[in-house]
Order: sequence, then structure tokens, then C-alpha cells
Amino acid sequence: MKLLPRPCAAHTHPSTRLARRWLIPASAVTALLLAACASTPLPPWPSQGARVVPPPHSRAQAAQPDRPTDQARTSPVTTPVAGPEDQPGAATLIESAAVATHFPEPPVRYDTPGLQTHRRAWTTNAELSQWLDELANAPGDRTSAQAIDLGPSQNGTPLLALALSGTIGDKPLLSNGRPTVLLVGQQHGDEPGSSEALLVMARELSQGLLAPMLERINVIIVPRANPDGASTGSHATSDGTDLDHDHLALRTPEARAIAQLIRTYRPAVIADVHEYPVQAIDMAGMKGLPSYDVLAQPATAANIPEFVNKAALEWFVQPLFNSLEDSGLTHEWLHTLTADQGALAAQTGDAQPDSLRNLGGLSNTVSLVIASRGAGLGRAHIQRRVHSLVVALTSVLRSTADRSGDLRQVQTYVTRDVASKACQGLITVQASPTVSERDLGLINETSGELTRLKVQWTSTATLHPELQRPRPCGYWLSADSAAAQHLAWLGLQVMRIAEGGSVLTESFPGGPSGVGSTPQAVRTTTDVPAGSYFVGMNQPLANVAAAALEPGTPFSYQGTGILGEPGASARVINNPTLVFDESE
Repeated sequence: MKLLPRPCAAHTHPSTRLARRWLIPASAVTALLLAACASTPLPPWPSQGARVVPPPHSRAQAAQPDRPTDQARTSPVTTPVAGPEDQPGAATLIESAAVATHFPEPPVRYDTPGLQTHRRAWTTNAELSQWLDELANAPGDRTSAQAIDLGPSQNGTPLLALALSGTIGDKPLLSNGRPTVLLVGQQHGDEPGSSEALLVMARELSQGLLAPMLERINVIIVPRANPDGASTGSHATSDGTDLDHDHLALRTPEARAIAQLIRTYRPAVIADVHEYPVQAIDMAGMKGLPSYDVLAQPATAANIPEFVNKAALEWFVQPLFNSLEDSGLTHEWLHTLTADQGALAAQTGDAQPDSLRNLGGLSNTVSLVIASRGAGLGRAHIQRRVHSLVVALTSVLRSTADRSGDLRQVQTYVTRDVASKACQGLITVQASPTVSERDLGLINETSGELTRLKVQWTSTATLHPELQRPRPCGYWLSADSAAAQHLAWLGLQVMRIAEGGSVLTESFPGGPSGVGSTPQAVRTTTDVPAGSYFVGMNQPLANVAAAALEPGTPFSYQGTGILGEPGASARVINNPTLVFDESE
């Protein structure tokens, strides 16, 4: 045992290692903490050329005439295959022929097992495994593909991924210096188009038209994150968990498998692939159906670093919208549409930090959700649904390749900046979205007419803090708290206290006292025993620690019961002088 020194003047917390190997995250957190003492310039941001394409007023609208079409950028990227022009399988149509005219077949066809002509079932889990194995075993002159078994699902089905990289220089994926993109599909079992599209992407990257991209990027693909739900067509996992909201608590093996991939491969970009529900909305005198091929949105949780948001919007979302528009596909921000007595309202994707998209942003990663029009449509328009996701995901990969150097600069700066803010400033605990109006396109369920209607638009793209607190220096956890293991799974540095000591802690009894307020803090000296834990905020994933450990929210470890008994955690507001266990 020894008293460990502080790493530098800018970071007054102890930098230490752990004796328990199971608490050490895969990434070199300590090295990043020390590197945070240096400064890194931000990359230059583009002053022109970037634009957000507004949603078209008609599906017949072509690409913007003032911007030349770049065929290398916008043409379909999948290898065409021969086959009849009719819809594959027996479609379960819930739309009229007039509605279907808005969704013509794409210029190419896709031939995964689940997309074969006259096929009724989607690609099975066994077929998915065989597809990935064949890609991994196929010889490649310039690409390397490795199948990864992440362990079993709740029902014992293997959770599978495919790691793809270029073979130039024969360097392994983890050390070749290229940015890594993580693509995750079918977190919801009733969204089959997402996994079918990712099987297409896997083939095109390993042996098709997208393979040259692997000279500049690495790609990890999880085609089906919820195989149990896929086998039954269920939205949730086998135990009823909504997997997309389990990425902070990590209660399911499926969520822990994705967390393991993120710890191991440290992706620069995450794309969470979905299908959004197609449901008729009752409006004044008619029923309307959603009209957009793709809904997309970057991470929108409170406390996401400003420059991560900026990179996501300018370098990824805008080009993605451009690519869809140039391919004749329509788009909007991710939203859920509701109607109350004819009054329409839309809510964009939420700001909770427990989704893969938002947790990715809090982890300093460019993180997007991309959803095709499809859940609830059966097999209707499946080729177009898959095609729209292929176009969108190709744009994400190209943006990563084009901006690899800029991404590296931004993320180096952000990880250091986040670590340097311990004990300083405020952290947002609760925030509210912005309410405005927006025009959305809806299709008349009977006539097929496309109508643009004004809706109340509640957006998490801009959040207004409702409750803020002073950013702590760290958090103390009791020895028997399960939170230490969950935080380590997320990649945080968790330090075991070797000898008892005292820390200055802070609590906020009575809960929030009003919008925009900071409740009066109660400070006390707490004796912390040996065997308990300390989670410092002087680390790159500090915003993830705050999401999990700040009390007073339904998604925190206090709200979800992971912390255990009351008093199992405390906010630490001084720089503790403690003795920590050393690693072997």
C-alpha cells in the first residue's frame, strides 16, 4: 500500500491503479488522465459547403439543382443481384395501393437470406451466424473479417459481431490507427429491416463495393443485438427489457455485450440502426401515415461536450441528409407523432442517457440513431427500407473516412477537456426540450395524398437546464454496491480504497426546489472504510459517471436500484487524500 501522488496541477485527484483486475477498463484511462495536462488545438471547422437539407414537399422532388451530384457519393453502393422485380415474400400490406406509390422499388435488389424471393421469414439466427462465418472465412486480398462471439443472449443464442479492417501493413485492427465505426442493428426484435441492412453492409465491406473504405476505417457490425426478440418478433428482450434503454444500467447480457465491444474497440462513431413504427394518426377528418424513408438524430443528452455535438451535426448528419436526398429518399429528424383531438404534436428522440445513442455522446463519441420507415409494415417495401438504410450507413462510413483526422483531434481535445473539469462549474441533472412548430409530411391513408401539416415540435436538439449542481470531484460507493462493477463495464476507472479515511461529501435533501434552481447543499465529513470505492471525475468518461451516480433521476443507479441501500453512494467535493489498492 502507498499514498498515490496527484497527476498534475490541473487535476488534483489521485491518479491510481486497482488491485482487482475485474475493475480495470479495457481502455488506458490513466494514460488519458495524464495526457489531459497538455493542450490540443481543435480542428478547423468548415466555413462553407455544409448544409442541412429541409424535408422535401414532394417525393418527386429531385436533388437540389444548385449542388452538382457526385455519383461516387450518392449512387447505390451495393452490388446488384439478379432476381424478379416483384416484392420478395408474401407482404403483409397495411397500406393502400395509393399509399404504396410513394415508395417505389429501389434501383438495386438485396439478397440476404431473409430477402430472398417468395421468402416469408426473416433471416434466422442460424442463417445470420452462417452469413458472418462465411464472410470471415472468405479469402480477401485487401480486407480482413473476423467473426466475434460476444457470449449468449438470455435464451442462449450467440450474440455475434463482425470486425472488418483493411490488410494494408498487416496491422491488427486495434493498432492500425484508423477510426472505428460501430454499427448496431435490431436492438428491437420487431425491426427486422435493420439487421437485413447490416448483413448487406457486412458483405459489401468484406467483398463488395464498400471494401476500399477499409483502407481508411475499421468497422464493427452487430447485425442483431436482440436475437431472442428477433426470433419471436418481440420488441423487448426475453425478460421484457427495452434493450435500447439498458446501456447505462447494463442489466442484460445483450447490453453488456455491446459495452464490451465499445471498451475493446473504442469506436470513434456509433450508428444505432432501427426501423420506426408506421401507424395511422387520427387527424381532422382523415388518418395520416408517416411519409419519411429515414428518421435520424445525433445524441441529445445533457452534458454531451459541445464539440462532439458540432462534429455529429456538421460532419455526419448533414452529409447523411444530403445523401438520402440525392438518392430520392426522404428524411426527417427522429420523432414520434401523436394527435389529441386533431391537434398534432411531435417529440424528437429523448434526452435520457440510457440509450446507446445518448450514452455514446456522453462517452465523447459521435453517435447517431438511424431508423427506416418499417416497423409494423410486415414485408411491405422491404427492399426500399433496406436500401434507405444502406444509403444512410454508407454516408456515415464515408464521413468517418473523410474526417478521420478531424475526429481524432476533436476527441483528443474533448477527452482531456472533460477530465480537466472535475470540481469545477456545473453539471446538468435535469433539462427540458425546446418547443416550437414544424411542418411534417403525412400521407392520407385512403387517398394517398401527401399533405404537409404544422405540428407542435418538441425537440431535444436544444435543451434548457432545469436542475444543475456543482460538478463534484468524484463519487464514493460502498463496498457492497453493484454499481462499481457496472461502472467498470462502462469503461470507467473505479478505485478500491485500501485504508479508511475521510472525505467531504455533499447531499441535496428534499430534491429539486424548482426549475433552473440549485437546491441548497448539505455538506458533511464522511468516514469511508477500506474496501469501498472512489470514482473520480478527472477522467474522460466523467459525464457517464454523473449520469449514473447523480441522484434524483429515474435512470440513475439510485433510481434503478443498482446502488442498493440509501447511503451507498455520496458526492465527493474535495480532493481526497486516500490510500488505494495498486494493481499487480
